[in-house]
Amino acid sequence: MDTAVLPSTLLLTLLLSVGLFFFIRASTKDRIEKAQLVSNLDEASLLPQLQEYFRLRSYRVAAVDPGQNQVTFEGFVRPSWFLAVFLTLLAAAGILCLSLVLSMLFPHLSSIFLGMVLLSPLSGFFYWKKARRLELVLLKVEATQSEQNFPSKITVIAHRDELMELRRELQLKLCE
Repeated sequence: MDTAVLPSTLLLTLLLSVGLFFFIRASTKDRIEKAQLVSNLDEASLLPQLQEYFRLRSYRVAAVDPGQNQVTFEGFVRPSWFLAVFLTLLAAAGILCLSLVLSMLFPHLSSIFLGMVLLSPLSGFFYWKKARRLELVLLKVEATQSEQNFPSKITVIAHRDELMELRRELQLKLCE
């Protein structure tokens, strides 16, 4: 094989490995966002719907601040089996590729390099430990004085997936 092919392949494989490492690490990152939403319902009829929505999503009321009209919900986020297995398979494929390139460069150490594939379940374990957490949702409902036919404005600080699901489930619109 050409002498320039192996080092360049090793460099590209190392770059891909770095990307894989950061992808696995980012799988557990908090993605908390703040959104201001508006509803066609008034405050009195919207609050029970919000409480029922969060109850069905396994959240419980953690704190109520009547002065600011703010409610804090908390819920336990379970890790995904699918994502844990998927990350383990991705890590196995990445480590296998790196092992094959290193085995070509250093043939006398090939069994050690191929044995590195056994480390791939650590990525699933890492995800499983870090993704399991208590998540908070801060919710503030207030009446609006706008001429846009939206009597209620909701300020929510939560995970972005939770915000998307809340908007979809209760047909809320983003405040402009």
